[in-house]
Amino acid sequence: MKFPYSFPLTRAFSLYMGQASLLAWEAFTSILAGRIRWRLVLRQVVEIGFGSQAVVIVTGIFTGAVFTAQIFFQFNALNMSTAVGPVVSVALFRELGPVLTGLMVAGRVGAAMSAEIGTMKVTEQIDALRALAVNPIDYLVVPRAVAMMISMPLLVGECIFFALSASYFVATRILNVNSVFFLHHMESYTHGKDMVMALTKGFVFAVIVAIVGCQQGLSTRNGAVGVGRSTTDAVVISSLTILMVNFFLTMALNIVFPAGQARY
Repeated sequence: MKFPYSFPLTRAFSLYMGQASLLAWEAFTSILAGRIRWRLVLRQVVEIGFGSQAVVIVTGIFTGAVFTAQIFFQFNALNMSTAVGPVVSVALFRELGPVLTGLMVAGRVGAAMSAEIGTMKVTEQIDALRALAVNPIDYLVVPRAVAMMISMPLLVGECIFFALSASYFVATRILNVNSVFFLHHMESYTHGKDMVMALTKGFVFAVIVAIVGCQQGLSTRNGAVGVGRSTTDAVVISSLTILMVNFFLTMALNIVFPAGQARY
């Protein structure tokens, strides 16, 4: 049965998924084969990890502060102000930390990857690499993917640390929550599996941002206009993919790592 040409969105989605899956397969094949240029990886780690720290720290601080305030205002009416700590901690580890870090890095790094590779594509630098017998996947995609997989979990941990620090300051210094109860309940209800869940999501989001950003760059055409379009698409697609994949990750990881009981 032939489908009429009335499904352009479906055709475009299928084509994009095929291109992204093929790129991911080639990149991971190169990684498993050991074709990793570590000097380029370290350069990308500095660009991605170190360069994203300011954005991640500010995001973590104000997310922890405002989330703590909102939880306190609701829980205090129920005389449950001491429960602010564990609620904020578990939410940051399981959801807010990884997702917000992924979105911020997608906006900063995903756009940069797409713009840089897209500019190389329209100026025929990628064709020059092929002429010199250099695989563009090994030279451009693999270093960025490896650097993302190294940097993103660390950025997630950094975001959560600063978010919890801001949460403690707002709760104990501004909202007058007892610091002993705050820390005790936070420690009692936060488990190692919450940290594993945060790092797992960070790793998956790193793969998404790297593959989407590089794929958009490699498929760029039509000169400077195409570079701008690819950059915008990279941010939008990676952000939406993170939000969608996060739902399925949450459902799966909560089966593997169910919420734990308090440790007293």
